[in-house]
Amino acid sequence: MNRSPRMLFAGTPEFSVAPLQALLDAGYDVHGVYTQPDRPAGRGRKLMPSPVKQLAVARGIPVYQPVDFKSEEALAELEGQQADLMVVVAYGLLLPERVLNAPRLGCINIHASLLPRWRGAAPIQRAIQAGDKETGITIMRMDKGLDTGDMLYRLTCPIASDETGGSLHDRLAPLGAKALMAALPGILSGELHGESQNDAEAIYARKLSKAESAIDWQQDAAVIERQVRAFNPWPVAQTRWNDANPRIWEARALATSAAGEPGEVVGADRGGLRVACGEGQLSITRIQMPGKKAMPVVDFLNAHVLDGVVLGR
Repeated sequence: MNRSPRMLFAGTPEFSVAPLQALLDAGYDVHGVYTQPDRPAGRGRKLMPSPVKQLAVARGIPVYQPVDFKSEEALAELEGQQADLMVVVAYGLLLPERVLNAPRLGCINIHASLLPRWRGAAPIQRAIQAGDKETGITIMRMDKGLDTGDMLYRLTCPIASDETGGSLHDRLAPLGAKALMAALPGILSGELHGESQNDAEAIYARKLSKAESAIDWQQDAAVIERQVRAFNPWPVAQTRWNDANPRIWEARALATSAAGEPGEVVGADRGGLRVACGEGQLSITRIQMPGKKAMPVVDFLNAHVLDGVVLGR
């Protein structure tokens, strides 16, 4: 296999690390790494390099961190790399056509869904929230649209009944690396031809926000359970209680009749904190009060009495 082509890699979060590591382990010539600028983090708000930058620095790869690609300087710098291919994974910046056209073979993207389903910023969480039974990885050729390019390679992944946003993220990251390694030889040789997406089947996975973390107890218990699982570990589902917003980390839907108004706590024991919903009940099993650590409900109930309380007010 010819591993001499000059490659660029663009990615930022932990999800991007496995594909970059796979490229390096396979001996590909990663000539430079693009990642977002260092951000303040932690209590001291010190500038922290992205996970991708940390790996690149450790492996002695040049790192580039433009704020965007609106300046001639940033564009010229990338074009000057004279790359054959650019691999993009959760980079976080929009790439103009000039960037997409700079590498000889263009840019490819590792996307965490089975396109055209769940184009956009939060495909992992939206798949869980929607109750999808499977998802996967799509390697696609990038164009000027939002995740609209031709599909080059796909791997599927089942979504477990207790899947969280965090657990699915951790399973898809190495799957992305696996898909990339399988697709690269054909991409570099020109033998792998893309398949156009059916735009009529496209669904948009909008970016997550804290504003949508509030639980609406009028919804069915199954819908709320999926919200809890999808939003773990961020932004974490929450509800209103006693002038506070406890965060709900783990919960399961019960087919039991609601037996109370939506949001009403209808039972509390070692098995969970049972809350009436629009349909069925939600059994909360792990909860976190503001300023405290997340804890099993059995420990939470040692210090709080919630029978008859109506959450969400």
